[in-house]
Amino acid sequence: MSAKIIDGKKIAAEVLAEVERDVRRLKEERGIQPGLAVVLVGENPASRVYVRNKTQACERAGIFSQQYNLPAGTSEAEVLELIDTLNHQENIHGILIQSPLPEPLDEDSIFNAVDPRKDVDGFHPVNLGKLALGDPTGFVACTPAGVVELLRRAGIETAGKHVVVLGRSRIVGKPMALLMLLKGKFADATVTICHSKSRDLPRITRQADILIAAIGRPRMVQADMVKEGVVVIDVGINREETAGEKSKLAGDVDFEAVAAKASAITPVPGGVGPMTIAMLMSNTLKAARALLKKSAATPARAGL
Repeated sequence: MSAKIIDGKKIAAEVLAEVERDVRRLKEERGIQPGLAVVLVGENPASRVYVRNKTQACERAGIFSQQYNLPAGTSEAEVLELIDTLNHQENIHGILIQSPLPEPLDEDSIFNAVDPRKDVDGFHPVNLGKLALGDPTGFVACTPAGVVELLRRAGIETAGKHVVVLGRSRIVGKPMALLMLLKGKFADATVTICHSKSRDLPRITRQADILIAAIGRPRMVQADMVKEGVVVIDVGINREETAGEKSKLAGDVDFEAVAAKASAITPVPGGVGPMTIAMLMSNTLKAARALLKKSAATPARAGL
């Protein structure tokens, strides 16, 4: 079987073009430009690349971006003080804290300090709770949201299918499973979550109609772990070091081997990665629109 390659770059470009159009309309009709603040702590090279890519996406989409580069020794109190300032800054509609954060910073405390209405990463307990309840006013983590958008635009329905999610992180695995449990033809799935303690993993993954790999181990998913005709979404981005050669990116799936059995598959790079940034732009636009609706619904106070 020759797998269809799901082109994340192409689909992400479509999403960004739609966001750019709607951002332009919002500025022209309501005089509001969505704004995103990106907070980077430390000197992690990969994080710097991700932040640069996000800033460039803001420029393409017409979103105002404000970047804060803090030294690795920044205290948790200083980070929380900055977040509090951004929570009250009117021209900032979304706040992104680039992870991983250097030790000893507590990621949970810092993520939870972001105003849920500006939590465009979708990591705050309020937004995770809204996702679990099917409340569309919340923000969904960008990578799982990007996976759903890939499936939707590729015409791959999930309703009634068995979706197996490899990984249980707050960033991908858990919200991905919750999205697949919602109602709709690109949800309504039977969902199994696997993780490091799951027994007889290949037996479970071979049951998957759709396999979403987000476990952080390069080429872990081999051909004998999937059935013929499976749809494979590879979320993993791992850097492999090869003696005498430049390092290269690899997913959690052995692409060549698994593609021979799959009906559709995402590549690494060029699959889920571009969608994560595209959905971040979409969430920032959503945050600006939500603030506008709230302002319109709030009656003017007497004497003001």
